Amino acid sequence: MTMNDFEEYIRQGEPDRIEKANNWKTAIGLQQVDGLKPSAYLIELAKQNIEGDITIAEVKKRIDAYYKVLANRQTEIDDRTDEADKVSTRIAEILSENTFSFTPMEYLSIHRRLFDGLYKFAGKIRDYNIAKSEWVLNGDTVIYAGALNLRATLEYDFEQEKKFDFKGLTKQQIVEHVAHFTAYLWQIHVFGEGNTRTTAVFIIKYLRRLGFEVNNDYFAQYSWYFRNALVRANFNDWKNNVYATTKYLERFFGNLLLDEKNTLKNREMHIHFVSTENLSNSKCNNGGVNNQSGGVNGGVNLLQKQIISFMQQNPQISVVEIARQSNKPRRTIENNVKKLKEHGIISRIGSDKTGFWKILIP
Repeated sequence: MTMNDFEEYIRQGEPDRIEKANNWKTAIGLQQVDGLKPSAYLIELAKQNIEGDITIAEVKKRIDAYYKVLANRQTEIDDRTDEADKVSTRIAEILSENTFSFTPMEYLSIHRRLFDGLYKFAGKIRDYNIAKSEWVLNGDTVIYAGALNLRATLEYDFEQEKKFDFKGLTKQQIVEHVAHFTAYLWQIHVFGEGNTRTTAVFIIKYLRRLGFEVNNDYFAQYSWYFRNALVRANFNDWKNNVYATTKYLERFFGNLLLDEKNTLKNREMHIHFVSTENLSNSKCNNGGVNNQSGGVNGGVNLLQKQIISFMQQNPQISVVEIARQSNKPRRTIENNVKKLKEHGIISRIGSDKTGFWKILIP
């Protein structure tokens, strides 16, 4: 059985099998964020669970017994396949449950359940600082939260999210907010390992609780894209004109929640990626020299600095008022605000009428 076989259960249209198949697809697909691949034995057990022959608890027992037998026989075991099988099963189990609480303890509990017996620090907040070389950053690392402030930072983000009111937001505003919250939560990097898989499971459960119909296909098929999008949402290198941006994460969540058809390509997120279209435009505009007048890609331009200044002075200011005070067309202001948002420099919290601007990068 392969991942494509899960699609057959979904096409058959039996509700119970569809739910189980989706959960297994997501659980197995998420292992790709750490380069893991479950065994053929686990896939076969997943099939039996989907068909109702065995329970998820039985799957867990058989997987545990399988690896104990291999160990007793002193058979060479790939620890990473062991991890992939066990964590996949545990994710499928958690996703099948209708219980959830939006608390830091739930977040920690999910990590403990996923990695108990695999990591000695399962469910525990890391007590050391970390750095990780990222392909999408050409070997550089995101600056993660310091070990001394992890619990306080985690609790603060949860409190802020609890206060957030989704009422009156457009679908696009909801997607933008979900992208920002997910990026903030991931960047704390509470756990030494297993951070992305834990965050993904928690976000799926959270979105379901909020009433969203989550299309798990994207977590199953684009888990590596999801992780790279989180990396790009939390990385700045101003010296080289690289800015944190949630636009890739927003594309992912747009597909996930709104059934949009955004193209999701990992190579486009690489900090040295230059699209053919951008290269062509650059050459046409100025003979091959990057045009900085548009701002952001070549540095924040004067108008964008002015916009940020207005927002700092009055976080509730509207685009119309910014246009009036700057004596610029509204469309010009809207385009520049859009660029600032796409590159993670500013964010709109709440609705257009009652919300406010947040400056993410001073």
